[in-house]
Amino acid sequence: MGNAERRSARFDWRAAGLRYYAYSFHLRQLHGERIQKVSIDAGFTCPNVDGTVAVGGCVFCDNRSFSPSRRLPGRRRMILDQIDEGIRRIKRRYDCDRFQAYFQPATNTYAPVDRLREVYEAAIEDPRIVGLVIGTRPDCVPDDVLDLLQEFAERLPVSVEYGMQTMHDRSLEWMNRGHGHDAMVDAMERSRGRGFEICAHIMLGLPGESFDDMLASGAEVARLEFDSVKIHNLYCVKNTPLADQVERGEVQLMEFEDYLDVLAAFVERLPEWMVVERISGEAPDDWFVGPAWCLDKPVIRREFLARLESRDTWQGKQFNGSTIGPA
Repeated sequence: MGNAERRSARFDWRAAGLRYYAYSFHLRQLHGERIQKVSIDAGFTCPNVDGTVAVGGCVFCDNRSFSPSRRLPGRRRMILDQIDEGIRRIKRRYDCDRFQAYFQPATNTYAPVDRLREVYEAAIEDPRIVGLVIGTRPDCVPDDVLDLLQEFAERLPVSVEYGMQTMHDRSLEWMNRGHGHDAMVDAMERSRGRGFEICAHIMLGLPGESFDDMLASGAEVARLEFDSVKIHNLYCVKNTPLADQVERGEVQLMEFEDYLDVLAAFVERLPEWMVVERISGEAPDDWFVGPAWCLDKPVIRREFLARLESRDTWQGKQFNGSTIGPA
């Protein structure tokens, strides 16, 4: 199924009484059952860690906090072993039988095509895997990698998650990102029409960004026509430059009420056909610094919905364009 067909098949979440196009609703309508992601650590690094574009990594990033497999002792396990263990862990909490292989830590297109093909193929050998989700950076998708992703998208659903974070270059510079927003625009131009879904990661509450700055990033997400978006506040984990900045009082993490206000306004400005995959972020307790409120996802979702209801608003209400996605 190509991008145009995916857009035209988007489901009527408003008829289901929802205030935004939640990812859980989208997956249930698409697959008819719960689908969970299994995190996979394929052992990749990043160009702003290995010195290609920068050193030290992003100011907020410690990949150990993102993947359970990185926190296990001994050698990094093979892809299929990680899938087995991940599924066992998920099934303790959820009744589900089909899964997406989520290449999550680091930059999962930052390797020669032959190596990428090998690890992606390993994941889909497991018959319980019904899709690939690949997290990456917009400056790490040369055309031969995009050709490979397109090839896999002809076999099963593929979602490519780009760490856009913000449209503001000054914020990208603060976070030691190693590229400007022009890299994101270029990656989107070359990714469209290849049959895989494209997701944007966005951070709210970056130092120096005003309410209007954050809404400008939302307008840019809409303009670039991502298929989906993951939104979360800037949160802090241990062993990062951000942790040092928070400890010194140089960076203030966003308060819950402020986050709810900007999140509601952000979602209002997204088109109705764009899936909202996430409205908050989290990290394991043993690596987490703050803010404490972002660890309670049920409360965040409940209060966010209450905020939308109290304002009688919903995703797309303030979208400056068509409320029906492009064909």
